[in-house]
Amino acid sequence: MQCYGDVCVLGLGRAGTAAASLLADLLAEGRVSSLTVYGGLTAQANDATRALEQRGARVILGTEDVRGAYDLVVASPGIPPVSGFFHNAVLHSREIIGEPELAWRESPERWIAVTGTNGKTTTTALVGALLEQGGCDVLLVGNIGTSVSAEVRDRAPGSWFAAELSSFQLEETRDLRPRAACLLNITPDHVDWHGSMEAYAAAKERIFANMGGDDLAVVSNEDAWCRAIADRLIARGVRTCLLDVHGSPDAPCAAFVRGKRLVVRLDGGEHPLITTDELPIRGEHNIQNALAASALALAAGVSDAALCAGLSAFAPLEHRIEPCGERGGVRFINDSKATNPDSVEKALTAFPAGHVLVLLGGHDKGTDLASMADTVARTCKVAVCFGEAGPRIAAALHRAVGERAAALSIFEAPHLAEALDAAVAAAAPGDTVLLSPACSSFDEFDDYEQRGRAFKELVSRIVQTDGS
Repeated sequence: MQCYGDVCVLGLGRAGTAAASLLADLLAEGRVSSLTVYGGLTAQANDATRALEQRGARVILGTEDVRGAYDLVVASPGIPPVSGFFHNAVLHSREIIGEPELAWRESPERWIAVTGTNGKTTTTALVGALLEQGGCDVLLVGNIGTSVSAEVRDRAPGSWFAAELSSFQLEETRDLRPRAACLLNITPDHVDWHGSMEAYAAAKERIFANMGGDDLAVVSNEDAWCRAIADRLIARGVRTCLLDVHGSPDAPCAAFVRGKRLVVRLDGGEHPLITTDELPIRGEHNIQNALAASALALAAGVSDAALCAGLSAFAPLEHRIEPCGERGGVRFINDSKATNPDSVEKALTAFPAGHVLVLLGGHDKGTDLASMADTVARTCKVAVCFGEAGPRIAAALHRAVGERAAALSIFEAPHLAEALDAAVAAAAPGDTVLLSPACSSFDEFDDYEQRGRAFKELVSRIVQTDGS
């Protein structure tokens, strides 16, 4: 068993607290010589910090001035590598890693890892559902819920980790080697955190850094960043499954649609699964998610019959194209998880053109809106732009409408509630009101979950109102 020496943890969010708790166990076992936890500038004492101190950790709050000398620093994923906090830690450590890397070093068996700009949570949840259908014991960890470190000590022998890993978490991996891993897509997001698209893509690619010919890398064949990564994996001799909703890659390993049937080919052998019409989750992006999850589950030994049963039974997740009510023939859909323009474009493939009233807005991350605006102008009936980003989105839509001579109606509203009211006033039977904001939520809400639940509460009041 590895001994870590003097260890420091940066950050006391969910991941940092889980890492510190795991390291406190190792401190008690003598595998950690000392444990210091820096909470950061705004961190305050609470039950968790007091519990860590009682277990022998030194907890330092209200500063980012890291002092001392450490054999290992474990950094929380919310701390950018360009920050002073991170830089201070680098100056005082022999090695710096992220929380999932620590968990992997402690429990490296049977990992399936999922990353991508969009679709990570749905794909990870579907991997879990397919493995359970196949009789496997599986834990969903990482961004999807529980930090990996929190599950390491109580993990049952023979169980699988299905880990949703963000670019933040992958940035500081070193030895991580999943048995199977997936990269769904790379589109502009978090560029401010990473510094450039190249750095963002490189962080995503780290999920495959240590994989070899006995592992399975599932990589989208449908964007240039992913195709370049797939080419490098194939050149390295990594078993690479090309993921493609619109084509049929001529490769020994591929996941694609033939006619309407989902097909996974591994090492030349094909596994025909259910049809797209039988898939409960809608939209082209969810077809991709289902193909990716199926390939990953096959790599874990799940049978074709179990895959078909699991795919047919999988329900939409909260905040991801989630039906949340209907009134007078108008459907309401919560897609609050759509926090960038590309995710909105993918969501719109789930609905017939000309009948969508989309709500767009929130905190402006400064992303390029041109492609999304063109798609909205081409496919939507109404767009209601709200929040901090509302005016910039409305301007992009007006430009797109002018270029296409489209019939899109564009409204602006200050907040989500008023945006929903405007959409309801413009909706007719057969229409869909879709919250798919293209932005983070931080101008009005704490996170996308709070925004989605607020939307569902507003819809619930509308549905309960007699519309006659």
